[in-house]
Amino acid sequence: MSFRYPLQKIVDLKGSEKSMAEWEYAASLGKLRSEEERLRELHEERRGLEDELLGAAKRPTPLTELMATERYMQVVDARIRRQNEGVRVAEDQVRKRQGQLTDKMVDEKVWLNARDRALDRFRRDRLAKEQNELDEIAIVRAASSSSRR
Repeated sequence: MSFRYPLQKIVDLKGSEKSMAEWEYAASLGKLRSEEERLRELHEERRGLEDELLGAAKRPTPLTELMATERYMQVVDARIRRQNEGVRVAEDQVRKRQGQLTDKMVDEKVWLNARDRALDRFRRDRLAKEQNELDEIAIVRAASSSSRR
């Protein structure tokens, strides 16, 4: 007789839910990394513009060129502000997904522990039954050997 846990489908479901939460957490981390990378690129672009303005200040440069570069810096600054917000939203999403993953891990562990306890009970019951059968065999043998004497 082998062990069959009646609630195994729930244990399997909890494992699947945890796997899905792991996938969502990993996806949110990937999104955060890409948002952070885009922010880094914008900061590099802004530094490049600053260098360009510094270089233009050291040589004769038309005012319109300086003003165009300054306006473009303002556009990049606005993009940086929006990208900072995108990074913040992605960080919030990572925290949310991490919390969900933790909840799913705990939930799965509860069900796994319940299954393990049921397996332990099954094994103890089987061992007790086997011991009773052995005890009965010993009693029958003892009775038959004493009746032969």
